[in-house]
Amino acid sequence: MRYPVDIDKGNEFAKSIKAPGLGGFSGMFPLEDFEDYEEPILMSGADGVGTKINICKVAGDFTTIGIDLVAMCVNDVITSGATPLYFMDYISCGKISPILDEVMEGILKGCEISGMRLLGGETAEHPRSGPPPAGRDDIDLAGFCTGIVDRYELIDGTGIKPGDAIVGVASSGLHSNGFSLINDMLWRHEIAYKNHPELLTPTRIYTESVANVTTEMYVSGMAHITGGGLQENVDRIIPSGLHAEIDWTSWKRPEIYHAIQKGAASNPLTEDITEEELRRVFNCGIGYCFVTPYPGDAMDAIVEDCYIIGEVVDNS
Repeated sequence: MRYPVDIDKGNEFAKSIKAPGLGGFSGMFPLEDFEDYEEPILMSGADGVGTKINICKVAGDFTTIGIDLVAMCVNDVITSGATPLYFMDYISCGKISPILDEVMEGILKGCEISGMRLLGGETAEHPRSGPPPAGRDDIDLAGFCTGIVDRYELIDGTGIKPGDAIVGVASSGLHSNGFSLINDMLWRHEIAYKNHPELLTPTRIYTESVANVTTEMYVSGMAHITGGGLQENVDRIIPSGLHAEIDWTSWKRPEIYHAIQKGAASNPLTEDITEEELRRVFNCGIGYCFVTPYPGDAMDAIVEDCYIIGEVVDNS
């Protein structure tokens, strides 16, 4: 009988990653450790890594993309002040292969950095037609993260006032946004992975800094800088009538962004990447933001490089 999905290999892979709390048809997370919460709220988020997965194929390295997957989910959830609890993943692949072991290596590392448990997941083999090795590297990732916060400590931006400072925390690189443009540039030979291996640098996880800052002082809002860039992601948490005034000269932009603009300008058949487009597509070196009336104290508590990059002002 012809059957293109290798069920035995799928079962073997599931067994290889099974740990306490994983297995069966669902995952379990006990809540007895959270009795001190007066009114606990569960905060959840789901995300993926988009077309950054193509960079893994170019590099022949899938060991860090799982960190990106965890980061894209957990960095969203912690903007509410929530403590991450657990993570679940979904992997769709063309063929069960050692690539999955590399992906799981990153996912487990991301969970370790975040201080949360990998509760479970799903691996689906979706073969593409054609002779082997067709579809072997076809893979897509999605993740789901849940955290917990007391309602009285929820950070949702409603307390943001004019004059609050915006503290920007350095990104580790492009993180997981803008790779549709990057992949197009690779295809057009406007940029080369061999010259810029930092394209694969995993997304930074900000759980430690968020825990430090929110424990020590009042924070009126936080933003994870993803698609849409710095301005849009900070403005989305700011109350109506106010906006973020960003000083784009307040930090040194990493060299990769200059290389992107230079690479695009080198091809007479394509349009240049304008400053406006660069700011909307990429994080430009800032991966996370705190809005607070106490910027100096916040910067003392943040473990990464950080800068005062602007303030909240009236629209008038």
